[in-house]
Amino acid sequence: MLNFDKDALLCDLAETYHIYDYKSLPCRMVATFSCGLRENSRIKMKMAGIDPIPEQILMAAIADGTRMTAWLQSEDGATGKNRPKSLLGMIIGDGTEKSKEIQTFDSGEDFDREWARLTGKEG
Repeated sequence: MLNFDKDALLCDLAETYHIYDYKSLPCRMVATFSCGLRENSRIKMKMAGIDPIPEQILMAAIADGTRMTAWLQSEDGATGKNRPKSLLGMIIGDGTEKSKEIQTFDSGEDFDREWARLTGKEG
């Protein structure tokens, strides 16, 4: 798990067990805690190739249904204009919404360099 996604595992250990320094514990204990994480923990979902958690999918589906019902009863719905975008589609990536690439930085200096490059203010 540690080799698969160290950050996800560390977040799960901190959230679930309040372990902030896993290296201070015996290896077997950390392994036991890691295997004991819930099925919707970051690391287990990532290892299974699952992105959104089931609760998010269900809430998005409910919200989509509610929004669609309200839209269908509106003037726009009667004419087929301004159809609401699907939250569920955005979460599961059905291709209708463009996914945005997320970029991270190890330090403020790295961010500043990239910002200067993007804005053309390299010095």
